[in-house]
Amino acid sequence: MLDNISKEHRNIASLLKVLEHKLELIRSGKTVKYKLIADIISYMRDYSDKYHHPKEDVIYDYYRKYRSSDAQQTVSNKLENEHDTLRQMTIELADVVELILLDAVIPLDQFSEKLENYINYQWRHLDYEEQEVFPALKEALTEDDWRNIEQNWEHSAARDPLFGPQIDKQFEELAERIAISES
Repeated sequence: MLDNISKEHRNIASLLKVLEHKLELIRSGKTVKYKLIADIISYMRDYSDKYHHPKEDVIYDYYRKYRSSDAQQTVSNKLENEHDTLRQMTIELADVVELILLDAVIPLDQFSEKLENYINYQWRHLDYEEQEVFPALKEALTEDDWRNIEQNWEHSAARDPLFGPQIDKQFEELAERIAISES
């Protein structure tokens, strides 16, 4: 299950790299396809916030309930808070991008700052999970624990609309952009 989550983290990282490139273009005054940014944010909201983070939360809740000491509770609480913060940041960024797509006048310096904060927070969150949380989980949880966690995960069959075997029409252009950036 952690291998699957790490794979999802690599997928999110590829999206963050595209956002970083778009941020560079915005700051240099070049033309940007905001629809592509909107697609990334939509994916982050619809897949990451509804399936990826809840999957992690199921693991952390189990860990907190059955395997962690009081000192380790901080890890789980921090993760829960970060997931809440990311969810809110994603919603706020989606709202601003939607306004831009509707031709509302949004100061680019404000938008680029919001986008940069979002990207940086996402990177810190991924690093925290991969470097600190996952090693602790691997050490503490047994095979029986992982089986119990899998049984508690009700969305395990959730289909990834961008990185799964079949790409949703909405994300085709984004998938092409990612393929180009990784080649």
